[in-house]
Amino acid sequence: MHYEDQQVEVHRLVVGPMDNNVFVLRCRATGRAVLVDAANEADRLLAMCRSLGVGLVLQTHGHHDHIGAVPALRHAGYEVGIGADDAPMLASADFTIEDDAVFHVGRTRLRALATPGHTPGSMCFLVEGSPVLFAGDTLFPGGPGKTSGAGGDFPTIIRSIEERLFSCLGRDTVVMPGHGEDTTVGAEQPHLEEWVERGW
Repeated sequence: MHYEDQQVEVHRLVVGPMDNNVFVLRCRATGRAVLVDAANEADRLLAMCRSLGVGLVLQTHGHHDHIGAVPALRHAGYEVGIGADDAPMLASADFTIEDDAVFHVGRTRLRALATPGHTPGSMCFLVEGSPVLFAGDTLFPGGPGKTSGAGGDFPTIIRSIEERLFSCLGRDTVVMPGHGEDTTVGAEQPHLEEWVERGW
C-alpha cells in the first residue's frame, strides 16, 4: 500500500533496471482497479493485477522503460490505452486516450490530462475527489522530466506543467511520478521560474 484515503487505495511496485514506478489505483467501494504504466517484470505485474482486480491498463507515455510489460498484459487479456501521439511507440494498443477522457474505476473517476513535452503524447492521470496525480515523467521532485530525447520539447513541458497542473490542481495534490518518490504541487510550484532559467 502506497497511499489510501476514504475513496481509493494506491499500490506501487518498483520494477526494471530503471526503477520504474507502477501504480494500481483501486476503488475501495467496489474493488475495481486500473494499472498505470506496465513498465517491466510482467509476472509481478500480472500477479498484482489478479490480486487487486485490475481491469484496464493506462500508459502515461510510450518510452521503452514504461511499456516493457505491455505485450504480456495484453496477451493475458488486459486492454491497454495510450495517448494518441505516443501510439506509434507501441507495437499495438487497444485504444488511444484523449485529453480530458474520464475512466470509471468502480465509483472513482480518473481523468486524463494531456501534458506533452517529455513525449508528444504524454498523459497525466488525476483522481477526481482524491488529491492524487499519476504524473508519469512529466513532473518529478525538483523539476520536469527530461526533454532531450526524440520528441521531447522543454518549452512544451513547461507549458504543460504550468497550465494543466499548477494552474488547476490544489497545492496538496500528491504527485506520483514514473520514477522515484512522491512530491506535491505545493512543493514544486514555487520553483517553476528556476526551471525555466536553468533550461531543463
